[in-house]
Amino acid sequence: MAKATLTISSKNYSSWSLRGWLLAKFAGLEFEEVVTAPDDPSARAELLLLSSSILVPCLRHDGATVWDTLAIGEYLNELMPHAGLLPEDRIRRAHCRSISGEIHSGFTTLRSSLPVNLKGHFPGFKIWSRAQADIDRVCTIWRDCLGTSGGPFLFGERRTMADAMYAPVVTRFMTYDVKLEPALAVYASTIMTMPEMQEWIEAAKAEPADVEELEVEY
Repeated sequence: MAKATLTISSKNYSSWSLRGWLLAKFAGLEFEEVVTAPDDPSARAELLLLSSSILVPCLRHDGATVWDTLAIGEYLNELMPHAGLLPEDRIRRAHCRSISGEIHSGFTTLRSSLPVNLKGHFPGFKIWSRAQADIDRVCTIWRDCLGTSGGPFLFGERRTMADAMYAPVVTRFMTYDVKLEPALAVYASTIMTMPEMQEWIEAAKAEPADVEELEVEY
């Protein structure tokens, strides 16, 4: 198979880079990481939610350039259908696409008030009511999926696109000490202890640069 590259930004702060990276890992695609510089203007705009067009992560493979996270997931599903990024069942596949699309385009208050920060931990963090509404919706999605599939992942035994899309939300919940009901806490722990997540987190903690605007102050 042709060699692939995946351009990403900060592993500590970038939710979109984590999603694209996990999708490639789940698919079993061999790729080389290309990391943008911490002071790259487009990467910084993405991290600070100042860009309406997110160009990172960007997958380049066999002549194709794919830069939207959902598009990367769909491309990888076409390339490696046996990886199971989307469920085989038509109805479950539609559900997976729907909740992946929802996190892709929504939850703006959650994004802005609880930014991804894998180095940080803020116990007792005060959550705004609008952000709590986003959290409640995420919990409903997880509860419904896990209740139907039986876990340990959202659609059963195999990791799907949805698990990659919601993984940064799990990290947000850990960083800002969001309390979860037992079944959802088990799911969050399952995501955080995946070898791929452990690899990403270790690299994130080794990053030298901080983005001051994303560091919470009391």
